[in-house]
Amino acid sequence: MEKLKAAFIFIYPAEGDPVAAPVCQGWTETPGVDLIAIGVASYEQACEAARKAVAEYGLGAVELCGGFGLEGVAMVANAVDVPVGVVRFDVHPGLGGVSGDKLFLKG
Repeated sequence: MEKLKAAFIFIYPAEGDPVAAPVCQGWTETPGVDLIAIGVASYEQACEAARKAVAEYGLGAVELCGGFGLEGVAMVANAVDVPVGVVRFDVHPGLGGVSGDKLFLKG
């Protein structure tokens, strides 16, 4: 069985301009999975980081943290050509008890 390369993308609130906030990342390697954890400050950054990681590292999957709401998950899933999964929190404890959709989508 071939080793899976995957990304776990988590989202965090950023002060100021979330698009300009740094993207943080680091690898964890196991015998069966190489996982890159990527922290982003907006859905737009998540889409770009996912596209870049899939292309650059040949990822076979992307998993999103529970801070992504339904619309955020759809945005990332539409941005890449690999399976996208999600950890679910409808009221995320790290985001003040709300969905990322409420925080990261305007309007």
